[in-house]
Amino acid sequence: MTDYNALNAQLQALTEGVPHPIANLANASALLWQSLPELNWAGFYLLEGKKLVLGPFQGKTACIEIPLGRGVCGTAAAEDRTLVVEDVHCFRGHIACDSASASEIVVPLHREGRVAAVLDLDSPHKSRFTEADRAGLEAFAAILEQQDFLPKL
Repeated sequence: MTDYNALNAQLQALTEGVPHPIANLANASALLWQSLPELNWAGFYLLEGKKLVLGPFQGKTACIEIPLGRGVCGTAAAEDRTLVVEDVHCFRGHIACDSASASEIVVPLHREGRVAAVLDLDSPHKSRFTEADRAGLEAFAAILEQQDFLPKL
């Protein structure tokens, strides 16, 4: 089980006072990649107009653009809510950037009260993400939001 208190303290220490949003998101994705077991992708998609555009990540190459409302990422952004998907193959409209992905969690990140990006984690194992992961990753995202580490809208 992941110690999200320690992970989030690491994120805080790693990014505090660093004024470079993309560099901070890159380090945040690397921190998740190193700290969470059973992942095959960890990263961010940034909102540009009516689509999400690939941001800093760790893992295999990924989809570059995702329309709002499509796939797990686009749906989480459009509905402004965290989505935990136990089996992505059962998610209507799933976009398969990596056919090895079996489960996914997507957490919206906000700037000025609006969705500005999403944090996306994929796993090759079904039911990988728990309610503890949801709470821990929402707190992780809140650190990035509070420190204004998202690109300007």
